[in-house]
Amino acid sequence: MSKELCFVIDQISREKGISRDALLSVLESALLSAVRKRFGERTNVTLRINPKTCDISVFEIKQVVEKVSNKDEEISIDEIKNLFPDRKIGGTVEIQIPLHDFGRIAAQTAKQVIFQKVKEAERDIIYNEYKDKVGQIISGTVLRKEKGTYYINLAKTEAVLPQRETLPNEILKRGDIVKAYLSEVRQTSKGPVILLTRTDPNFIISLFKMEVPEIHDGVVNIKNIAREPGDRTKIAVYSKDPSVDAVGACVGMKGTRVQSIVRELRGERIDIIPWNEDPRIFIAKALTPAVIDRIGINEEEKTAMVIADDQQLSLAIGKRGQNIKLATKLTGWDIEVISESEYSKIKMEEADKSFDEAVRRESKE
Repeated sequence: MSKELCFVIDQISREKGISRDALLSVLESALLSAVRKRFGERTNVTLRINPKTCDISVFEIKQVVEKVSNKDEEISIDEIKNLFPDRKIGGTVEIQIPLHDFGRIAAQTAKQVIFQKVKEAERDIIYNEYKDKVGQIISGTVLRKEKGTYYINLAKTEAVLPQRETLPNEILKRGDIVKAYLSEVRQTSKGPVILLTRTDPNFIISLFKMEVPEIHDGVVNIKNIAREPGDRTKIAVYSKDPSVDAVGACVGMKGTRVQSIVRELRGERIDIIPWNEDPRIFIAKALTPAVIDRIGINEEEKTAMVIADDQQLSLAIGKRGQNIKLATKLTGWDIEVISESEYSKIKMEEADKSFDEAVRRESKE
């Protein structure tokens, strides 16, 4: 039994990455529980496994007394004076209990406990491994789709990617390799649940960190990001090093870096905006692809009035107001856009109003 037990423990320890001491400890606890049941739940019965030989020894701990009144928990000084000459009345001794048929019980318990421990340890290993990867991009293979959720194979375990966390109109098939942002790891009674997303803005930030060494190294920083998954993203960047062009670093030679990210996002458009301390310049750039010449701001209320050329108005606003909405989110300013002709009309109306007011004042005088 001892050799077989040692072999099984060593094998599982190697294959599953569970420490040998952890397996022995949990097995010891389980066997102790089994042996105590056999002895009527006596708490003075204990058990030890030799870590080298895996020999199992069972002991009963008894108090040394002059006269025994409870033979399960006490032993007389006369009985143990030859074996334990140094013990005195009031002390305790451990007396080994011979269990001739305990091997069968031990084998069954060992099997159950080891498999249970393996499951628990694997869950803990997976949880500890992936909780440290929260905020990173991981790759996996699509296994199946059930009730609006994709299950992704990560080699050691499965992750879940809800369909609502995929890009609009994105259909993943079994066997597809997919990249996703690890947003959360939950510990549950059934084991860890690893949650993935492809819609979170942090997914794009992580993609840029992977593709742009200057961002990974901290030379170029991402100031802010605004995203409508599957459609458009605006990302504001700046460089700590005046000699490094933040936008150029993100775009890459001939657009290779940003195009790699666009392909991963199934064609989602990305506007890379140079961050600027001057809100007028920053807001104008944030409204890309529109070209903006004039902006008025109210710093107290953080509002901005943008006057766009008539041909640029639709670009500034964007389809369903998307461009101005993303620019507002990116800059943190409440932006209103009007056309040049509308602005001129307002100015004309204000001028006429002022003229009429002046005429009225003169007539009164």
